[in-house]
Order: sequence, then C-alpha cells, then structure tokens
Amino acid sequence: MPFKKDLTASPKQKLKSSIQRSLRGSLLQTYPLLNPFIEEIMPKKSSLEQMKLPDRVSLYVCDGQPLFFQHDNDVLLPHLKLVHRFPQCFPTVRIDRGAIRFVLSGATLMAPGLTSAGGRLPEPDAREGKETLGEGAPNEGADEEGRWSRELEKGEPVVVMAEGKEEAVAVGILVMGTREVKEKGKGPVMEDAHFLGDGLWRLNAE
Repeated sequence: MPFKKDLTASPKQKLKSSIQRSLRGSLLQTYPLLNPFIEEIMPKKSSLEQMKLPDRVSLYVCDGQPLFFQHDNDVLLPHLKLVHRFPQCFPTVRIDRGAIRFVLSGATLMAPGLTSAGGRLPEPDAREGKETLGEGAPNEGADEEGRWSRELEKGEPVVVMAEGKEEAVAVGILVMGTREVKEKGKGPVMEDAHFLGDGLWRLNAE
C-alpha cells in the first residue's frame, strides 16, 4: 500500500465523539509512549476529522495536522509529520545509507539494510518487561546507538530511521520479527506503507 502517486484531498468528515474516543484509545494502546503527549496531539476542544483516501485508507486529521492513517480497520500507523514531532514515542529500526534510496522509492525494506554496520536493530536490555510508575506505559525506548529496547514482532508497526539522518524516513508494518531478521539476515522485513516525500507526505490535509 505505498502512496507512490500524488493523492487528491477529499472532503473531511468530523467524527462522532464516541469514535474519536475509540481511536484515541487505540492509538495509546498501540503507542503507549504517546500517553504524556496525547492532549497536545488531540486536544479535547479540537475535533478529529477523517479523510477517505484511495484503496480503503482513512487519514485522521486534527486542526489541519495529519496524525495517523489506517488501511481498512487495520493497525493505526502514524503520519511521518507526527513521528517528526514525537520521535521518541515510536518503535524504531535504522537502515544503512545504502538502503535509503530504495526505501524512499517505496521498495520493500530488506534485511541486509538493517543487519549491516550502519543499520540498527533492537537490543533488549534490563528495562524490558518493566513497567514505569504513573502512566503504566512500558519503559521502552532507543539507546544512544539508536537500538530499541525490545524485540519487535511480525505485524507490529515500526518507524524507520536512517544512518546519517536526524528524522525518520518511513513507517510500515513488519513482515518479519526483528529477532528473525538477526538470525536470517535476508528477506523482506517491512512493507513500506508511507515514506518521506510520497503522496501522503505531500497531501495538503488542511
């Protein structure tokens, strides 16, 4: 489902408050590290709007800011503009320099781009499985080297960082868990749903 072509903005529909609450809950369940920022992302006074896109994709917008999108009623994926605002809140992997141009053309991410010296895969550490006090969100995150603190499973959403670049370049769903990526070292890893500069990135959601 890459958005390789330009997308035409369609009219936005304001969502019922019950649907807004449900989506907010789903977002926090999928990305618990967003908990401290949810009022900033989806202020109570603002209304969440839905824009229907081709291929049964829904884009959710708040105050003209694209927040997340969904194919059918599948997992909610963050728009890269949301990732760039709260980069520490999403599970990440990092590709090496050589893989950047392929990912930015909408190609499937392959294992060698992650297992090479410039790539970064999760490195579970002592924090894994521990709960933080307060919000109840798992105490996970990336270390200084950019390695996420728990293994990511097949079917989980993931944000792709890139060697030598500050900001995330893509968002997608893993088709292979990160533990398996390390063991196999080859094969497709992520179906590229949304990448920097694609039709979804260029779409004017205001």
